[in-house]
Amino acid sequence: MPLILAILALGVLIFVHELGHFLVAKFLGIYVERFSIGFGPKLLGIKLGETEYALSAVPLGGYVKLYGEEPGEELDPELAPRSFSLRPTWHKILVVLAGPLANLLFAWFLVWCVNVHGTPALKPEIGKIVKNSPAEKAGLKPGDLILAVNGESVGSWGDLAKIIHSLPGKRITITIKRGKQKLTLTLKTQKKTIKTVFGEEKEVGLIGIFPSGSTFTKRYDPLKAIFVSAEQTYKMTALTIKGLIKLITRKVSFKSVGGPIMIVQMASKQASSGMLQFLLFTALISVNLGIINLFPIPILDGGQIVLFVIEAVRRRPLSDEAKEAIQKVGIAIIVLLMLLAMYNDITRIITQSSR
Repeated sequence: MPLILAILALGVLIFVHELGHFLVAKFLGIYVERFSIGFGPKLLGIKLGETEYALSAVPLGGYVKLYGEEPGEELDPELAPRSFSLRPTWHKILVVLAGPLANLLFAWFLVWCVNVHGTPALKPEIGKIVKNSPAEKAGLKPGDLILAVNGESVGSWGDLAKIIHSLPGKRITITIKRGKQKLTLTLKTQKKTIKTVFGEEKEVGLIGIFPSGSTFTKRYDPLKAIFVSAEQTYKMTALTIKGLIKLITRKVSFKSVGGPIMIVQMASKQASSGMLQFLLFTALISVNLGIINLFPIPILDGGQIVLFVIEAVRRRPLSDEAKEAIQKVGIAIIVLLMLLAMYNDITRIITQSSR
């Protein structure tokens, strides 16, 4: 079941991406010839109105075929006004940009669903205190419920850790609830150097406490969840961009690049952990799909946008020969990246199976 869910999730993300292109093209009156999930030979197809909806043999993506988008394509005089190639640059950019934006919007929607449903979270309640730590010296005790740090309200253990980590070597005030008493204590955090997910060293603050393990359901009303989810999706996006930049600058090894096999494996694992974790992971993959498609590589959405801008600056289109050459370069880059990802996936499987 988790494997089936993982494969379905990938299909949904591809569908959402292509749906973005499709809806904006339709809205602008561009003739859409085909909406396909998958590439290659058509397995199933049905024509509704003027558009054919198809399921194709190779499930590693999808496409929306717009009339007149192919270099050198002959146009029917009656359909020419609805062709993609004769549209103004801003129309072309909107259509191409709509796919990645649809993925980002879908990620936000998934996060919103999770926030409205509610997720388990640790209470900011102390369970254990490290001996001779700042917390013990300040008089904190197991069972204390932390309400605020430096006047900033604390709703969960995650909120508490985030605030304290951001204040290494700083003097702070902690407001706690102990039984029926409400107390305010002062202490100085310790400094500790840790490594981030990207292997960078970072200094954080610690006070020497562990959670009690008590949990509650953290949820937001639908309206507030709109803004909270937008912030969380923004953080996902920023983290994705940062990771890709570090990959390009070789600060992160290319061995970390994964393909469809790794994505399905990870999605299956998250699905086994529960639907909420699965939805959050799907949101993260949707963000990745949207951002990667904005890369200025020919054949990707970002590469097409760059070409449209170049044509607008030149005030004339590139030659069909130039477009075909650029597409071939883009295809070669994508194929190489896919081969790298598949090699990493297979190597990872072999390494795991040999342990």
